[in-house]
Amino acid sequence: MKHIRYISLILLLGVMLFAGTFPYASSSVTRPASAAATDALQGLEEEGETPVNPIIESAFEPYYMDVSRTWEEAGVPSARESILVPGTRLSGQSEGASVSTGSYAGKEDVLIWNNNRTEWIEYDIEVPAEGMYEMALTYHALIDEDAVYQSYRPTTMAVSFDGEYVFNEARAIEFARIFRDELPFKTDEKGNHIRPRPIEQNQWMRQSFQDAEGTSSLPLKWKLTEGKHTLRLQSFAPIVIDQIELVPPTTIPPYEEFRMTLPENNGNTSGSEVIVIEAENMQAKNDVAIQVMTDQDPLMSPDADNKLIFNAIGGTRWQNGGGAITWSFTIPDSGRYNLGIRAYQGYQSSKKVYRKIMIDGQVPFEELLAYPINYSTSWQGVVIGPSAEEPYEIYLEKGEHTLTLAATYAPYNPVLNEQEQVLALIRDLSENINTITGGVEDTARTWRIKENFPELITRTEEIKQKLERMAAMLLEVNGEADANSQSLSTAITDIEDILRYPNDIPYKLEDLSLISSRVASITASLTAAPMALDKLYIAPAGTAFPRMEANWGEKTLRNTSSFFHSFSSDNRLSSSEDEVLNIWVNYGRDYVNLIQEMADQYFTPETGIEVQVDLLPDENLLVMANAAGKSPDIALGMTEGRPIELAIRGAVEDLSDYPGFDDLFEQYSPGSTLPYYFADGYYALPETQRFQVLYYRKDILQKLGLGVPDTWEDVIEMLPTLQQNGYNFHIPYNDYMTFLYQYGAEFYTADGMKTALDSPEAFTGFKLMTDLFTVYGIEQQVPSFYQHFRDGDMPIGIADFNFYLQMRVAAPELDGWWGMAPLPGTVSERGEVERWTGGNQTAAAIFSNSDLKEEAWQFLQWWLSSETQQRFGNDLEGFYGVAFRWNTANLEAFTGLPWNEEELAVMLEQWRWYKDMANIPGSYFIPREVMNAWNRTVLSGQNYRDALEEGILGMDREIWRKAREFDFIDDQGSIVDTYDPPQVTEPWKGVDRYVNP
Repeated sequence: MKHIRYISLILLLGVMLFAGTFPYASSSVTRPASAAATDALQGLEEEGETPVNPIIESAFEPYYMDVSRTWEEAGVPSARESILVPGTRLSGQSEGASVSTGSYAGKEDVLIWNNNRTEWIEYDIEVPAEGMYEMALTYHALIDEDAVYQSYRPTTMAVSFDGEYVFNEARAIEFARIFRDELPFKTDEKGNHIRPRPIEQNQWMRQSFQDAEGTSSLPLKWKLTEGKHTLRLQSFAPIVIDQIELVPPTTIPPYEEFRMTLPENNGNTSGSEVIVIEAENMQAKNDVAIQVMTDQDPLMSPDADNKLIFNAIGGTRWQNGGGAITWSFTIPDSGRYNLGIRAYQGYQSSKKVYRKIMIDGQVPFEELLAYPINYSTSWQGVVIGPSAEEPYEIYLEKGEHTLTLAATYAPYNPVLNEQEQVLALIRDLSENINTITGGVEDTARTWRIKENFPELITRTEEIKQKLERMAAMLLEVNGEADANSQSLSTAITDIEDILRYPNDIPYKLEDLSLISSRVASITASLTAAPMALDKLYIAPAGTAFPRMEANWGEKTLRNTSSFFHSFSSDNRLSSSEDEVLNIWVNYGRDYVNLIQEMADQYFTPETGIEVQVDLLPDENLLVMANAAGKSPDIALGMTEGRPIELAIRGAVEDLSDYPGFDDLFEQYSPGSTLPYYFADGYYALPETQRFQVLYYRKDILQKLGLGVPDTWEDVIEMLPTLQQNGYNFHIPYNDYMTFLYQYGAEFYTADGMKTALDSPEAFTGFKLMTDLFTVYGIEQQVPSFYQHFRDGDMPIGIADFNFYLQMRVAAPELDGWWGMAPLPGTVSERGEVERWTGGNQTAAAIFSNSDLKEEAWQFLQWWLSSETQQRFGNDLEGFYGVAFRWNTANLEAFTGLPWNEEELAVMLEQWRWYKDMANIPGSYFIPREVMNAWNRTVLSGQNYRDALEEGILGMDREIWRKAREFDFIDDQGSIVDTYDPPQVTEPWKGVDRYVNP
């Protein structure tokens, strides 16, 4: 038996070596799995075995912190002189790049780069001597005066030298746009403030090249050798460039050194008063997501007095790294001054947040690069300095000045970089375990890990050491333990439990996944720095600050007042007000609040039509309300089948009868409007659509040498490799539209009076749909593809928009390690890969018993317009994060949301093939019977053709019965009228204008 075990072990090792999957081929975690896979792919190419559609490489450059440390250790000198590069002095550009030279906003001879797709431009730069250089750009946002909606997004550029991205952060450098709120605040009839519009500042700006996420408080630096270099700027958004400067690195002295430079004479400030700045009256902000807010604290100014009065700014809407607010103030007398703020920082228990503080656009000394604001459960007064008794002093000349506070999480960046290494180690360890176990957890097997696989123990111990280092670093930065520290402590305990019984390591994949999730969970907290501001103070040195904290009595009195005010009629939502447009919304409360704000801010001032937006807790209330004659004027967020159910009964309006319908209708792909057609009319229009795409783990597919499948034949070819290595492909078992549509089937005959699924095309598509499960081993039921994808045992599969949001929000440890691609398709006779698929939608409709139909149509035109949908999507995500990404059905608005280039390209390609199912009376039986046929074939072993034919009989019988009910067929069985649903047979060409050539 012993000899058999040794022979088996030798064979196993030989197989792993031969397959190139031996888990310990590299002991370095700084070289990701993708690098090895790249080598494998290159090897296949050299041997003439290039895989179909090889995976596009993602960015795996080292982080700036690591690269800059290497330069510092090597003693690379700082540059001594600046280099000026005029924006118009191009040395190269991408084919078709939209660049021209001209004048703009008062400057002559500037580069106008009017690109709406990914383009690049290049500059040749002669560097006189090797050294470290910072870069700065003098630019202006390119504003399209004719555009109905001006984008709020900054211009993001990828910056490379000589064809290389020196560090990861160089792939996304943002150049902000500057906005201010429209002041003074407008009020409604109840005295509540209406949220102000953001107004873009039409000005030239000079900004250093900085990390888009604010991970570094100082500008980024590049090491350039003596000689000629080529700088390439690649961007997706328009911008006007005046010049690029390469300058010596910024040096900021520590406070003690800075203090020595201050004039000895304090100036004539003895009679000066404390300057108080109301935070909501800002001069500028670089992100429209930064919003004014209201708070009922008794010391707020102005006092809200139980109304919606904007008396502060920020909160959770000012938490992203780099988000900056600027205020202007006037100094009456030159001299030394102290700074103070009245702030609320109680959003994350026991965690410090940091702000970069600038005077007149410059950080005066090192301590203000990232100044800590301690946690407090109430509004607090913060004197900027080592302590309230020892504030920092700055010298200000008489006249106008600016004060800027920018959110930063730079002090936490070393912790996050260490976290990346920990997560990479856990991924690597999990893959190694999966390799030696073949993806099978055999608890009856006895392992001798220390003797046979000691590297598993070594890797696990390395994870533990790095987790302990992370915990120590976090405690040092934050100053006290918080929820993040607790998560790391729990992870350390869990990894110690694994090390306690090393022979059980092969059974610990689930535990490692939980540890990985726990470690990754701190990312959102560490990178968020929410803080609200009420006032800012500039006090002459030595002058006491005003009282900044309410006392117990004041708080008690205000809390009592707020309690009784909560019972007033002003706080009750009206379900039906005849004098206003009543809108019921089947989304969450956050969506309802924002729609109401936008209607008050934009729609009502422009039209004079008052709007009341209410939350619809249950869509079934629409049916009951209509029966009772109490329905709203408009319903938003209706599921796609509901409008036609109501239209059949005369409850909603035919929108095609209204003026301007055709212009609104053209915004949508033909396949997305199919569910709302009935009796020669359209009774709703889509708000959102959620189609499916292909998701894949880059690291695992690259390790296996697999490419992204383009057709279903490619999927079938890759399945053996996946399954032999313990992986599988995910296909939703109920995704019948994809297979039926891609093989040319239709759900209805031309007149719509019976199903058309008895065609050869339908049987062919249904056969593949079932064969994938019965013949090719796709798992029939997967409770959570997200969890399997995250764990790595299903590294590729089909999922919808919700999956994208899950990955972006709940799996930060996999950022950069997963990608998206269009659905696999079938090759048509023209040689085109057809990727037809449907999905779920939400829709908007007008109710027939409304007394304000014309006003309702005006609102619907406004709400569904590209301008409003894009503004709503950007504001929603800006306020609440990527988890609230708005999947609008309006393509123009969709392209204006913050997708990256890869994501948008995939979505646009899939968009052209979007095709939902038309709804007719009885159509609800089609998905039911198709899935019954799937069950009979896959689960019961019935012949696929017999199973589908049985379902077709049920579909036709129900369609015929409903046609009789609604008088499309008379009592004698003769067809009186037909449905004639539209047919969509060609991909939508409306996508073309948004696709990169």
